[in-house]
Amino acid sequence: MRFGALGRTALVGLVATLVITGCSGSDDAGKGSGAAEGMKTKLLIGQYPGADSAPLFIAMERGFFKEEGLTVKQEPIQAPQDVLGKLSNGAMDVVLGSYATILTIQEQGTEKFKYIADSYQGAQGAFGIMVKKDSPIKKVADLKGKKVGVNAPKGLGTLTMNPHFKVAGLDPEKDITYVVIPTTNWLSSLDKGDVDAVWMTDPYVSQAKKELGATMLVDTMSGPTESLPITGWAATEKWVADNPKTLAAFQRAMAKAQNIAATDRSAVTKVLPTFTKIPAETAATINLGAYPTSLSAQRIQRVADLMLDSGMLKKEMDVKSMIYTAPTQG
Repeated sequence: MRFGALGRTALVGLVATLVITGCSGSDDAGKGSGAAEGMKTKLLIGQYPGADSAPLFIAMERGFFKEEGLTVKQEPIQAPQDVLGKLSNGAMDVVLGSYATILTIQEQGTEKFKYIADSYQGAQGAFGIMVKKDSPIKKVADLKGKKVGVNAPKGLGTLTMNPHFKVAGLDPEKDITYVVIPTTNWLSSLDKGDVDAVWMTDPYVSQAKKELGATMLVDTMSGPTESLPITGWAATEKWVADNPKTLAAFQRAMAKAQNIAATDRSAVTKVLPTFTKIPAETAATINLGAYPTSLSAQRIQRVADLMLDSGMLKKEMDVKSMIYTAPTQG
């Protein structure tokens, strides 16, 4: 699915999030006029430094949070597991995470989450296993006994690679050694040979091709994993219950930004270099996934079912119960 098709999706209320570059940055420092009485207005959001987070930075750039009376800061993270303490004690308000990661945490009972907005959906060419130029690894089966870099041990990368390993006759548990590598180190780790291959997402896929001459061994958004939902915004059940007005303000601001991302590619490629290490010329040509403008339990259920089939979940999970639904006005 190409980005141009995204404009067909209709705007629906979406997520709350934050914005600004750098952990200490904040969106328009002045107070907005849209804050409701008793509403929490200063927020910290955990974001993944990839194309998934582009709508958050669009919202920051265009002042959508200020319009809602919010002052927000963002903190780059690798995975929600790394900031569970902050989310549980209220130091961080909302987090972007792969659906695979959040579902794993939910089943483990480490924390209980509600999905508050969809963020990103896969597309061919934008997610895959990358190998160095002139690598002896020419097909998936050649990865037997090799080290593969991934940003989280039980997240989207492993979820989307494992079905392709099985098709190639490999047992992911026995034949592959997963090595956790921070997203911003993907290219350097591949180049130095710390691992034999790295699962990457665009814009890093395009950068690896351009700067390292790397090639994609297998597209992990093809076949059994085609167009898989990737990441969404989540908050703890407690936070959602305690901050309904803040959540509504988040969703209004992010709905505007998500709709822009879904219909205007140039808006996405403009902000990517501001919070990733991707040069503007690379950002302009990358493969982008979709930016859904509605939160669908049916779509996300597909992730949970795939995780169950691959052994990443121990029992069936009904995603519907994790979807935040605004209380009806009486």
